[in-house]
Amino acid sequence: VQLQASGGGLVQAGGSLRLSCAASGLPFSTNPMTWFRQAAGKEREFVAAIRWVGDLTYYADSVKGRFTISKDNTENAVYLQMTSLRPEDTAVYYCAAAKSPLYGRYYNHGEYDYWGQGTLVTVSS
Repeated sequence: VQLQASGGGLVQAGGSLRLSCAASGLPFSTNPMTWFRQAAGKEREFVAAIRWVGDLTYYADSVKGRFTISKDNTENAVYLQMTSLRPEDTAVYYCAAAKSPLYGRYYNHGEYDYWGQGTLVTVSS
């Protein structure tokens, strides 16, 4: 299994970025694909998730209304469109997938088995 995250960069507050996560080798699963982020000195936190089957999405309260997660099943890719970026969004962003059923615990990074290498998003004020 390989997850390849890309699209990070430096952007001014109020700007936008689009992150991509290309997945290969993932077994079929009803588990969501998920974005987490980790700021320097802080715990890894849930950002957004989307199920491969259907269009159900989940968002952290801190990004609701500003970030949009989407997918392309034919390309096995997941995207995170980030708008109205704030300095507090600065972090390394990771895409992740889990082997076992999450039973709703999609927000818990400890449940995930596969991780992309991370892509750095820096938002300047």
